[in-house]
Amino acid sequence: MSKVTNYQCPSCTGPLHYVGSSGKLECDYCGSSFDVAEIEALYAPKYEAAAQAAQQAAEQEAVEVRDFSVDSAEESEWDTTGFSLDWGAEADGMKAYSCPSCGAELICDASTAATSCPYCGNPTVVLGQFAGALKPDFVIPFKLSKDDAVNALKEHYKGKPLLPKAFTKENHINEIKGVYVPFWLFDGAAEGGARYETTRIRVYNRGDEEITETRHYDVYREGRVRFQKIPVDASSKMPDEYMDSIEPYNYGELVQFSTAYLPGFLADKYDVSVDDSRKRADLRCENSLDAALRGTVHGYDTCVRVSSSSRLRRGRVHYALMPVWMLNTKWNGKDYLFAMNGQTGKMVGDLPMSWGRFWGMFAAISVPLGVIGSLISLLMH
Repeated sequence: MSKVTNYQCPSCTGPLHYVGSSGKLECDYCGSSFDVAEIEALYAPKYEAAAQAAQQAAEQEAVEVRDFSVDSAEESEWDTTGFSLDWGAEADGMKAYSCPSCGAELICDASTAATSCPYCGNPTVVLGQFAGALKPDFVIPFKLSKDDAVNALKEHYKGKPLLPKAFTKENHINEIKGVYVPFWLFDGAAEGGARYETTRIRVYNRGDEEITETRHYDVYREGRVRFQKIPVDASSKMPDEYMDSIEPYNYGELVQFSTAYLPGFLADKYDVSVDDSRKRADLRCENSLDAALRGTVHGYDTCVRVSSSSRLRRGRVHYALMPVWMLNTKWNGKDYLFAMNGQTGKMVGDLPMSWGRFWGMFAAISVPLGVIGSLISLLMH
């Protein structure tokens, strides 16, 4: 994928691209580097309207968080009123791709070339018109480079002699792609209670006998928690268990979205709506409350939750893009997907086994053992 961008270097007018390791936009020609804020300032007239809209949204969010309370709250829906389809002048520098194989819809800056689908590996993606995409509120920029991802994948392959050769080829590993995966981030609050059956166990000796004494207790807890930006991935192509596995992301590096972070990367367009994510979001919120209540139960040897209740106050939903390095591989008609957190380096992925290599190793081991067995038999007779 080409690492070029529509942003031009102030020193030589060459193309700039974002480098995660330095956190700066760097020039391909003269080597100059610039802060993202510095380049955005040069393009400020172009993005002024978008910046004002983002500021108004942030101020509204601050008011909602301050006034938010679960007291006497009625059953509510997740608030999506802050979403916007208005990309302003930035839309002129964007384009869209679609994959005819798996249906993935990808967006990127006008100069980034998509040669294959990062989800299914299909070598053909169709260029289309950029339209109808929600503008993200936030983004976590890529911190780890493609070289970091390639090296991590090589380490993942090490010590696995039964891995098919097709997986370890250098040209194959280099097909790894950087993709911004869409996420809904949920704000809100929850309150509820739980009852736990707990025990304290004491073991002591009385004469020649060892006595185990178990005391049983009922423990009750009630409380409330507020939560901000509980993540739920919004791409049906990315397996939920993969995204759960490479979490968490460091929200300290979450920034207001800017197209300055897109050059050289693809961004997946969400295809799981907020409504379709509601059940999973509610479950994660309830689990957060449950973990907070359980965390207050101390001093017992066993603790089992026997009942619980919860009530949610659903608040604001944000749209964010998270960085993921991805590689899709097919082997014997089956897809294998590898995903690495582009911020922390945490990786997940299944590996196949080459039965040819397995039987080769089996033969290499069994033949010498057979010869040794024959020699032992001859010596014993």
